[in-house]
Amino acid sequence: MPRFAANLSMMYQEHEFLDRFAAAAQDGFEAVEFLFPYDFPAQELRRRLDENGLTQALFNAPPGDWAGGERGLASLPGREQEFRAGIAQALDYAAVLGNDRIHVMAGIVPAAQQRQRHRDCYLENLAYAARAAAAYGVTVLIEPINPRDMPGYLLNHQHEAHTVRQEVGATNLLVQFDFYHCQIVEGDVSMRLREGLAQGGIGHLQIAGVPHRQEPDRGELNYPWLFGLVDELGYDGWIGCEYRPRANTRDGLGWIRPWQPAR
Repeated sequence: MPRFAANLSMMYQEHEFLDRFAAAAQDGFEAVEFLFPYDFPAQELRRRLDENGLTQALFNAPPGDWAGGERGLASLPGREQEFRAGIAQALDYAAVLGNDRIHVMAGIVPAAQQRQRHRDCYLENLAYAARAAAAYGVTVLIEPINPRDMPGYLLNHQHEAHTVRQEVGATNLLVQFDFYHCQIVEGDVSMRLREGLAQGGIGHLQIAGVPHRQEPDRGELNYPWLFGLVDELGYDGWIGCEYRPRANTRDGLGWIRPWQPAR
């Protein structure tokens, strides 16, 4: 049976952020994920998790100047010290929140001719992050993101991510497989999923409807069939619901009811 984590950065925006934990628990979620925790003390977030019986599945390492358009530091030459400080901060939060997955964003590459330089920096920084995370029992995740939503992002394809993972060679470096991004860039999502899981290279799944990133109950992907495939392939980790509800979050949750334990 698939296990779903509510993404509190996208879902429940009708509530203040700290109130989203309770809203998700009331709707039957047993886990949550979000982009960044750093606007709040780790102990306060932990209290919200504990009060609502929730597991923290995932969050992202600091991305640089998000408001200014940065989308990760890992591939940015000259920002290595900032990157390392961000990894330390993320691991400190993970130690409090209890999650064993951290997504490290690659960043925007400004010019095609500089791509190799950025990729070399990316590999070095990921190796550092994996070493640091291993001491905490944490797995570092990298995610291919589609260039429509994030133009210039270094990593777009599943095969690129798995190649990076293999080149770094750290056992605690895995790929985050987002059905939404994969469908937009590549299609053939079931085969991409089979290949990644067969390699033992996938550490987290995320879902959203395609093409509008709303509830996974309409659009190009047959999610009920894909959820059956996820079970068939033996994936038992969390599936992050990283979508933007069409309206009120609770009103759009009919899709998940067949997959939730009886309450």
